[in-house]
Amino acid sequence: MAASKASRLGEEYETPKAAPPPAPVRPRLTLDFPRDRIWKTRIEKVNAELVVLTYGTIVAQLCKDFDSDYVEVNKQLDKMGYNIGLRLIEDYLAKSNTMRRCSNFRETAEMVAKVGFKIFLNITPTITNWTSDSKQFSLVFDENPFADFVELPDDNRAQDELWYSNILCGVLRGALEMVQMQVEAHFISDVLRGNDTTEMRVSLIRYIDDELPPEDD
Repeated sequence: MAASKASRLGEEYETPKAAPPPAPVRPRLTLDFPRDRIWKTRIEKVNAELVVLTYGTIVAQLCKDFDSDYVEVNKQLDKMGYNIGLRLIEDYLAKSNTMRRCSNFRETAEMVAKVGFKIFLNITPTITNWTSDSKQFSLVFDENPFADFVELPDDNRAQDELWYSNILCGVLRGALEMVQMQVEAHFISDVLRGNDTTEMRVSLIRYIDDELPPEDD
């Protein structure tokens, strides 16, 4: 009986297995990870053709929904971009490995043009036309995947009223608002309108103070 019971116990309880060895610890990247290495090793390129097709469909549908009221279409594109920007900032911080705040608006412009646009659209607009108070600058786009293979409607109005890539202005506003900067962004020229360049003007309105939640009564 004792032997039989011992045998059954042996079947029910197995010898504990040795714990697996701990996984090797990978070195963490520092906040001063060089930007050129970020661009070369951590950037996920977006399929430009997919972006063009998807965005073109959105703009065309908005033009249809608002009966070619291009001023309203511009507003809707900006609003869509703003909502995207509010959520995009976390992805930007993760991909760029940047957690510190920029020390001034000029540094912000550098990060927007050389890191942000590079990460998400694989382009690097030129920063130019700073004002003397360093609160306004321009982004000049030598490349714009949104505008590839695009022609504006030939209705004698679109070239004067529609800012085809206006979603980018909203994205910039939303993303910077999440890092306590209120900005205004708008296009002042577009090659789709027959201009020589595509230029966005960006202005710093104010820095947003961190707001504490209301105290409970």
